[in-house]
Amino acid sequence: MQVHTLDKAQLIHEVQLGDHLNHAVEGGRRADFALMLAMLSPDQLETVPVDAPPAPGKTEAELRTYFELQPPQPLTTTEHCYTHSAIQAAAFHQSGDLGDVRLLQGLQPTALDFPPQGTKGMPEEVYHNLSGHERRMLPPKEEASIQASPQDLYLSLIQAKRYAEMQRIT
Repeated sequence: MQVHTLDKAQLIHEVQLGDHLNHAVEGGRRADFALMLAMLSPDQLETVPVDAPPAPGKTEAELRTYFELQPPQPLTTTEHCYTHSAIQAAAFHQSGDLGDVRLLQGLQPTALDFPPQGTKGMPEEVYHNLSGHERRMLPPKEEASIQASPQDLYLSLIQAKRYAEMQRIT
């Protein structure tokens, strides 16, 4: 009978035990402490986090607009990176001061990586080791976006279904 009542205790976390767990530790009652820990639910989905979740802060974009900062430094080249880097190089050659270049870098950040162009996506060392015949055999690298819409997909699926039905009939 007592096992049945212990089974229905439904202890989920230590807050439900109140001061009993602390008194068992202070009094050195190891058996009571072990029994109370054994009665707690081992399921982590039932445990409630003790710490409150942090309040959602502002996003990086909101902070950049609040402090009137430039956009972050791009990782790879964009259309403006080559002109910005040329302006920075010209400023360094005209004044010879690295502070001017750092100021321009902060105002108009350039990319961290300038990948080689015209190598069809291959590393520069590999591309230049290829012969002219092998370079001609390479497929042209076209980074065209897919021109698809859900309506076109739906129409092509209907057409494919109709063709399959026609194949079964004949």
